[in-house]
Amino acid sequence: MKIAPILIFLLLTAGCATSPTGRSQLMLISPEQAISSSRQAYIQTLQPLEQQGLVDADPAMTKRVKDITGRIIAQAIELYPDAKEWDWQIKVIDDPEMVNAWAMAGGKMAVYSGLIEQLRPTDDELAQVLAHEIGHAVANHTAERMSVALASQLGVLGLGLAVDSDYRGYALTGGALAATVAIGLPNSRTSEAEADQIGIELAARAGYNPYAAVTLWEKMAEVGGSSPVEFLSTHPSPGNRQKTLQRLAPHYMDEYEAPGERPRYAFAE
Repeated sequence: MKIAPILIFLLLTAGCATSPTGRSQLMLISPEQAISSSRQAYIQTLQPLEQQGLVDADPAMTKRVKDITGRIIAQAIELYPDAKEWDWQIKVIDDPEMVNAWAMAGGKMAVYSGLIEQLRPTDDELAQVLAHEIGHAVANHTAERMSVALASQLGVLGLGLAVDSDYRGYALTGGALAATVAIGLPNSRTSEAEADQIGIELAARAGYNPYAAVTLWEKMAEVGGSSPVEFLSTHPSPGNRQKTLQRLAPHYMDEYEAPGERPRYAFAE
């Protein structure tokens, strides 16, 4: 039996989805499966840090992050109704050396204190980071990346079987895979550009200046210097990122300048 051709056929005929920007996505893992796995991964990732007192250790910093994130989530729920059913969470991990943030499926998010302490972002700039992560969530990038990782594993398995090797590969599944793709593996440049586009709109609708996306990346480059910060390792920069954001910003000034108080998502205690 020729296993490899069968696996290739299954991959080619696997479920596909369309992202919020109209891009076709490979979906071997459904968004619902990714959300379930991410729920498990989030607990497993944070639990040891909580036991060490490294989660939400600074009440003022945590409040600032939740206030900003809550306003952006409210806009995400309005634009992407599926997100209304999610149990959104955001945690601040106390690590002054780590300049990073991440989001798992279903709105499970974290930001490291090092990003705030080293970049010293304004609220508008911090909103761009958080909105970018929310962009990854609403575009189902965790499910997409889990699907790509699974496809790669199936391809390796098929190759091993096809040449009659004694293949004993170990495949990451469930929560382990969700955590790996959210925290450890780099995003594709395509998904980065998509999260930028979604994020800048969400932040503007939440009342945060879209031009702050440009100054944020200027600060990121300054802090990184000759050694790129961790955020740039897991969030590779699309070509001409700052120019693209500079071009996008004026399109969302009306949303930013719209009168009235912005609603805020209420996090469960």
